Amino acid sequence: MSGWRATLRAAALAGVLLASAGCATTATDPRDPLEGFNRAMFAFNDGLDEAFVKPVSRAYKAVAPEPLRGMVRNFFSNIDDVFNGANNLLQGKFLDGWTDWFRVIVNTTFGVLGINDVASDMRLEKHNEDFGQTFAVWGVGDGPYLVLPFFGPYTLRDSAGLVLDWELDPVVRARPIALRNTLIGTRFISKRTDFLDASALFEQASLDRYVFLRDAYLQRRRSLIYDGNPPRPPRPQEPQE
Repeated sequence: MSGWRATLRAAALAGVLLASAGCATTATDPRDPLEGFNRAMFAFNDGLDEAFVKPVSRAYKAVAPEPLRGMVRNFFSNIDDVFNGANNLLQGKFLDGWTDWFRVIVNTTFGVLGINDVASDMRLEKHNEDFGQTFAVWGVGDGPYLVLPFFGPYTLRDSAGLVLDWELDPVVRARPIALRNTLIGTRFISKRTDFLDASALFEQASLDRYVFLRDAYLQRRRSLIYDGNPPRPPRPQEPQE
């Protein structure tokens, strides 16, 4: 078993065990019963980001011009469309699923292995789907909010989806190992670079960055699950006379 898979499985397993044990008792939000653990993981990830990930991302942005960064972004986005299509089909959204796979065909051929997003120029809609969303459509509840080491905010359900996303990812399965690690690192830094400006606003806008990130993540996931049209939360029942 590769080191990356072992890390992922260990992180997901740790979250499952902690959720089952209900080890944190300081939580004030019912969605976040493991707040003590999660804040510790948030601090760990934040420290790693400040010490290593953010400086590397800034260097990448300084060295690589935007057209090159765009090609890198498009290459990995083209791979994502394979799984967007699979998850749309599993969710019963067949037209969206076939659109995703047609995007892959167009961008892989006319876009030269996906480095050019020809499909978007053709107005083929880009989707954002994963196995966590598929589990939600199938009726699996969120479970507790979790912050996984290295991977960041998830829910228990989305953590299970992450395992499938990771196991089936062709980037993770690439060989030799040096190529796999280069691809994983490049994809990660590319995504982090795209969020440099947003993270600066995030740091300035929030008094409690942990709460801000948790609420933003849960709200965004709810929006993705319902394709941008989440139902209104149920009103609290009025006390009976």
